[in-house]
Parts: sequence; structure tokens; C-alpha cells
Amino acid sequence: MKKGIHPEYNHNLMITCSCGNSFITGSTLQDDSITVEICSKCHPFYTGEQKIVDTDNLVKKFEERVEKSKNMSFKSKREKMEKRRKESQETSSKPASTLTLKDMLENAKVSK
Repeated sequence: MKKGIHPEYNHNLMITCSCGNSFITGSTLQDDSITVEICSKCHPFYTGEQKIVDTDNLVKKFEERVEKSKNMSFKSKREKMEKRRKESQETSSKPASTLTLKDMLENAKVSK
């Protein structure tokens, strides 16, 4: 390592959180102590507590949509295609009740 270009390492830096927790760590800061707002003792990720500030009821609306979707029945693509095939087969198997233009013309020729 080159000499004189690296900052000095402070091995005894006291960190004090706003919750009252304090611990010693190392840093290149030359201060004796630092005050922080949040630490591992009070951070929601580590404590498991979750605080949600929901002023527009967005979380409530999302939860309602999730509950609504749980009650809905979803069909797979295969089921949808099978249903369409059955419907198309039923409509094609039924005889056409109306005459086509070709049939009408043939009937007109026969009647003359």
C-alpha cells in the first residue's frame, strides 16, 4: 500500500441510536461518537414489526382486491379452449333454419 493516501481507521467509534441502543464499531471518521436515528434493535426489518402509514386507504383497497380475486374461479386456457370447441361443435351440428342465397336461387329455378 502507498503510505499517506489512506485515511486513518478509528477502531473505537461509539454509535448511539435514538432508541437508546449503543455499540462500538470501526470507521474512518475521526469523531468519538455518532448519533443515528435507527439501528438493528429498532428497525422494522429486524424486529418484525411493520408500521404502515396509509392515508389514502391504498393498502385496504389492495387487500379487498386480493380477497375478491381469491373468491373468483380462474379457468385455465385449456379449459377455455375446450368450452369454445364444444360450443362451436354444437352450433355447427344444428341445421341452419334459414336458407342461403344459393339455396333460394336453386329453389327459384326449380319453381319456373
